[in-house]
This record gives sequence, structure tokens and C-alpha cells, in this order.
Amino acid sequence: MRDIWQSRTSFVLASIGSAIGLGNIWRFPYICYANGGGAFLIPYLVALFTAGIPLMILEFSLGHYFEAPAPMALGKVRKPFEILGWFALLVGFGICTYYAVVMGWCFDYLGLAVKKAWGEHTQEFFFNEFLKISQGPLMLGSIRGWIVLGLVLSWIWIIACIWKGPTTVGKVVYFTVTIPWIILIIFVIRGITLPGAIEGLKFYLTPNFSKLLDYKVWLNAYSQVFFSLTIGFGVQITYASFLPKKADIVNNAFLVSLADAATAFIGGFAVFSTLGYYALKSGLPVDKVVASGPQLAFVTYPTIINLLPIGSVIFGILFFIMLLTLGIDSAFSLVEAGAAGIKEKFNLNRTKVNIGFGVIALVIGLIYTTNGGLYWLDIVDYFMNNFGLMIVALLQCVLVGYFYSLKELRHYANNQSDFSIGIWWDFCIKILTPVVVLFLVLSNIIDRIKTAYGNYPRIAEFLGGWLLVIIFIITAIILYKQKHRSA
Repeated sequence: MRDIWQSRTSFVLASIGSAIGLGNIWRFPYICYANGGGAFLIPYLVALFTAGIPLMILEFSLGHYFEAPAPMALGKVRKPFEILGWFALLVGFGICTYYAVVMGWCFDYLGLAVKKAWGEHTQEFFFNEFLKISQGPLMLGSIRGWIVLGLVLSWIWIIACIWKGPTTVGKVVYFTVTIPWIILIIFVIRGITLPGAIEGLKFYLTPNFSKLLDYKVWLNAYSQVFFSLTIGFGVQITYASFLPKKADIVNNAFLVSLADAATAFIGGFAVFSTLGYYALKSGLPVDKVVASGPQLAFVTYPTIINLLPIGSVIFGILFFIMLLTLGIDSAFSLVEAGAAGIKEKFNLNRTKVNIGFGVIALVIGLIYTTNGGLYWLDIVDYFMNNFGLMIVALLQCVLVGYFYSLKELRHYANNQSDFSIGIWWDFCIKILTPVVVLFLVLSNIIDRIKTAYGNYPRIAEFLGGWLLVIIFIITAIILYKQKHRSA
């Protein structure tokens, strides 16, 4: 019997939850600030409507029309295209191995927040005491026990959320999507009432229209859209395959995409208002305290929490609960997509697949719990997103756009939906998006030829980047060649 969502709301919330993740809080505000402030919203919205939403419609249409996870859905377009579906799921698997570790850090810091045990020197605590970071990626050192504990808790939570597939996910997302939004609103209200908040928001939103003449700003906008929406991982294809026969496609794609964009934009108010307060208290200009990624979450924000005049412990606890609930939906969506593909291909028991997936990912993730783990996390994250994700997005557009009838798929989506899309969608899928993504991939390749990513040793870049991509391609081919086992 085919898995199915219990309601449209469950599907929409699950898709929104998959799209909304840690990047909405710690990546978008920084990218916006660094690429023209308020002016960046122009290329971002252009990218959203010419690439993000069209690709979301494409993935929803493929999953719903073929009623199958990513490998099988793409395989029904042309049999060899199943390889691309497996590659997409493997990229998602690669991300899961370190994403769960970052969630583990959040679990650890949630415990630390009770007594603000990170102390006054948050940067020194995070890097030298919590991570005990080594001199480089080739110096792994030892495994950090507390990080492993957080990692185990993350995987227990992830597997519990997808225990019965869409049935469990559909119930969980009512909490894991709404809770971070409620907390985010609390942080926005608290942030904008702090002294110095206005200065922080000026840095976030002051338009620098001259930046729009820089092509890299436009490329960054498209990159952010791809990273943020969880397209190219096979997740949205799989989620759409769980929809009932009569289900909206176009409207849902717009809802999910716009909700993700709104969360990222509003997240910037929470981040930059508090950064303005931090700048005021520390006597530094705002641009000197701006950070993104782990630095923002585990160094800058704990410092801000220390400085809050009242309720600092409560806000510390709320902050890491928000990060955990933001991260969990993205994490289990990647696992659910991969598990659904394996289950469908080999006719295996869902419970065994889920547990097996989690155990393998946890064991691989142990490398990120070592003293050199942060370096490997950085390298793998860069290659999974800038090459793995981009390759899937590019080939998905080309293979479906030129080897299948986009017109037929568009008519199918329109017949299912409250409002229709026109031939602009065909243009975006066949021409605009592939050209932009190809440019992004070639730009990254040229950059990597010139210098190793992050100035890491070339051997580390190869092992954590190029070799991993090659292994995933070979594994995808092997999985494709395995015989489908019927029930």
C-alpha cells in the first residue's frame, strides 16, 4: 500500500519544514548584508521566481505524477535517469552525516544554556574547550565524548520523527514548524526593543544598489535559493509522491517557497537587531560583529545572551530550541527521501531501513566529532552544496526539459492546481536555470583550480570533496544496476 499524507496541511508543513533550516537564520541574513543589504532582495526575488519556484513545481509534478521517490520518478522519464535520483539522495545522505552533528552541538549548548556555562569568552570556549579544534583537517585528534552524545540524541530524534513515514512526519511537523516560528517572533520582538537595534537593522537592510551591477551578487542570490529550498536532494519529489490523487501542485509550490523566503527575511531582523545591541555593548562597529554559520550560533549569540539585561537564561534556552526545531525537519526530510528510495527499490521493511540509515550515518559522522571535525564539516558542506546539489539541479532541468514533454508536465500540474503556470515555466526549466547553474558550477571549478577551498591542503580538499562526489556517482550507478525487488 502506498504511503500517503493524512492532509494537505501535513504535506505543506513538511515541505516548508524541509526547506526552512539553519541556513535561514545563520546564512541568509549574512548573504543579504554582504551583497547589497535591502537591494539584495531584488536579485533574490528574481532568483526565487525564475529558479526556486519553477524547480519546486517541477519536483512536485514529477513526484505526484509518477507516484514514486526520486530515483524511480526520474527513472520513469528515462530508465538511466534513475542514476541522477540516486545521486541526489546520496548528496542528501552526505549532508545528513554532518547536519546531525551540528544538531548535536545544539543539544550540548541547550544544556550549557541553563547556566550559561560557555562563560564570558565564548569564542575561546567553542573552539578550544568544546571542539578542542586541532591545527588542521589532517590532524584528526580524538573523538569528543559530549559531541558524540549530542549526535546520538540527534539521530534518535530524527529516526523517531520518520518511524512510520508520512504518518509520523505529518504529526511531528505541526510542532517542529510552528515552534521555531513562534520563538523567532519572540526574538524579533525582543531584538528590536534592545538599545542599538536600529543600527543593526540599518546594516542589514540599507540598500546598496551599486551592488546590483556585480554579477556575483546575482549568482549569490541563485545559490541562496538553491541551498534554502531543499530542491535537488530528491526530498520534494518524494514528499509529493505521498500526496493523494487530487492534490494541488502549483499553489503548494508557491506556498512552500514564499514561506521559506519569509522566514529567512524575518530571521534577519532577529539576527541583526541583536547584533546591533552587541555592537553597542562591545563598542565595536556593527560590521565587526557580523558573523554567519557556526560562528554566529555558537560564539556571537552566546555572547549576546550573556549581555542581555534580563531573561538571558530563558533566551539562551529558547535560541537553541529554535535551532533544533529548525534543523530537525530538514534532517529527517533528507533521511525520509533516502529511506523511501531504498524501501521502494529493494522492498525492505521501513523500520530496518530507517535504523540502518541512521546507524551508518552516525558512524560516518564520528569523523566530525574529532578535534579536526570542523574542518571536514566545512569541506564536505561546500562540495555537497556547490557541486552535488548544483549538478542535480542542472541535470534535472536538462534531462526532464529535453528528454520529456515539459508541456505535458505543465498541463498535468495546471489540471491539479488552483491556478495555472504558463510557458514562462518551460523557459525557466529549459534555458534560464540551466544556464545560471552551469555558470555557478564552472565558476566554482575555476576557483578550485586556482586555489584549494579554504586554503586547506589539496589532499584534504580531494578526500572530503572531489573523491566524495566521485564515490557518490559510482554508488548511484551501482544502485541503479541492482534489480528491483517486487513485493
